[in-house]
Amino acid sequence: MRKNNLILLIALLAVSCGSPATPPSSASATPAKTRITPSAIPPACLVLNVPPGPGTPSPAEAVTISAGDHVRGSADAAVTLVIYSDFQCPNCARIAASLEELLETHPNDVRLVYRHLPLTGVNDKAVLSAQAAEAADLQGKFWEMFDSLYARQTEWSALSAEEFTTWAREQAASLRMDAEQFQSDMNGEVVKGRVEQASAFAAGLQGTVLPILLVNGQSYRGLADFDSLDQTVRLYALVRRQFSACPSLALDPLKQYLATLHTDKGDVVIQLYADKAPFTVNNFIFLARQGWYDHITFQRVVPGLLAQTGDPSGTGMGNPGYLFGDEMRATLRFDRPGVVAMSNSGPNTNGSQFFITFGPAPQLDGGYTIFGQVLQGMEVLTQLTPRDPQPGTPLPPGDTLNGVTIEEK
Repeated sequence: MRKNNLILLIALLAVSCGSPATPPSSASATPAKTRITPSAIPPACLVLNVPPGPGTPSPAEAVTISAGDHVRGSADAAVTLVIYSDFQCPNCARIAASLEELLETHPNDVRLVYRHLPLTGVNDKAVLSAQAAEAADLQGKFWEMFDSLYARQTEWSALSAEEFTTWAREQAASLRMDAEQFQSDMNGEVVKGRVEQASAFAAGLQGTVLPILLVNGQSYRGLADFDSLDQTVRLYALVRRQFSACPSLALDPLKQYLATLHTDKGDVVIQLYADKAPFTVNNFIFLARQGWYDHITFQRVVPGLLAQTGDPSGTGMGNPGYLFGDEMRATLRFDRPGVVAMSNSGPNTNGSQFFITFGPAPQLDGGYTIFGQVLQGMEVLTQLTPRDPQPGTPLPPGDTLNGVTIEEK
């Protein structure tokens, strides 16, 4: 469905499709042996190879890690988040909580890099709190102190410098550090040297609003709540699964193809229209046999209208790394339950997402490529959890499409 406007889609494609690291089996794989090529002119297929530049992802390894950085997560994560922050910044504390949840949700896809940016002209304990974190680092407890400083910011933020020093020592003891060593290190030359260097850098940034967040080396200017960052991570992570070439035509439009969707609620059998939409069916079979549809979510289910899936990112904005044209047939209409069609964001923007209608939907006629019809399992689809993503609206977990098997007759 046209859930997102085209401008937003193109912007996200630019983010999610630059220089993809294609799995070895993806670029050259075809769904079956080449058979009869139909006489129809194939719809155009555009591979979304966006040149590297602002707004496009670079590999996580491209983010240079310096000696003073604090790193959490795998070096080969799909997404490296670099945050420049101040422990006394209230907004930074809220975003730190989002980052913590992000790491828990995507343990294999996110790497977090923390860099001090103490705004001494704004926060009276910007330097002291950074020193506390660095002193903890000398005992291997940076991230524990990081969590404590942000989670309990309102508790220590109004303290005097002397009171904060006592508070930090107590925190160190509760985190099973050597409290005396911690206090000595907090005022020692090593720690002061680290924080002074960060303070000097911060002094040159006038009017800075914290935190500063980089995603794979590029400035991130979107919302920094968990849902927005989660969506960003999912789209970046999808890059590794995208394809560097459009699928070759490898089906016989004179044969019959059945697709079985294996869901948590049961199976759904679909008759694919290889004779009426050969290139769309070919694409669907290719993706199914490559495992693209394995263990993904029905990200949109609107009772009485449709169920939509086909995006491994679960955001409703993912694609397989290419877009292809429409195959419209005047004889195919949304005049019954179980019509299977490609989702899009405008003419000729088909990718991998598709939807199945729950009943007649004549308002959709002429806007979407129809490529199949449900033969069995409509009762399964009507049991799917209602889920209609809207900005700012919490969603229940979606039901899972476990995979798609193809039968040729």
